[in-house]
Amino acid sequence: MSEPSASPPSAAPGPPPAESAEHSSGQARRLVGLYLVGGGLGFIAACTLLIEKIALLKDPSYVPSCSINPILSCGSVMSTRQAEAFGFPNPILGVAGFAIVITAGAAIAAGARLERWFWWGLWAGTAFGVAFVHWLIFQSLYRIGALCPYCMVVWIVTIPIFWYTTLYLARTSATDGPLARALRAAGEYHTVVVIAWYLTITTLIGERFWDYWSTLLT
Repeated sequence: MSEPSASPPSAAPGPPPAESAEHSSGQARRLVGLYLVGGGLGFIAACTLLIEKIALLKDPSYVPSCSINPILSCGSVMSTRQAEAFGFPNPILGVAGFAIVITAGAAIAAGARLERWFWWGLWAGTAFGVAFVHWLIFQSLYRIGALCPYCMVVWIVTIPIFWYTTLYLARTSATDGPLARALRAAGEYHTVVVIAWYLTITTLIGERFWDYWSTLLT
């Protein structure tokens, strides 16, 4: 009588490749609205800023449409060296960057599965964008002393685009390091993070220009 054959060791649990791909695709589709709407708003704001900047270069006496008062003044911001951080008008970066975001959103909506390298490239672009935005926030508050409304639209949309792209990569990553686990945990409170982020910037703006805001309340 032959002895029963030993059962092969069971494989580590996990979804089959097809299910993993489907899950990843579903996660990506959740970004479509953010990329199309947020990217579209950012693109419009960047294009408007570029048009206003060109008009200001042609006529130094030109008053941009977003120069509303001493604090909300695009003209005051556009005339500074910070407005050309890399030797050309900053809005050019926004026009190019948001065009890529919109294209990614449209491709996902059409059913395309973007390669992993593209996602990492997109993340790198959004990481640069959010870092640059926060540098501009600091410059606007503590060096220039004025706010550009169109620039603030760019700030508003860049933050969630970066945040949710980061969460997507963390959720679909095959690694399980401390950073990935921390991001997945933070993803459970993703809206809280964005709201806290906005509130922090709003508080800094309110505190920096309180002397002016308080005059409007009296």
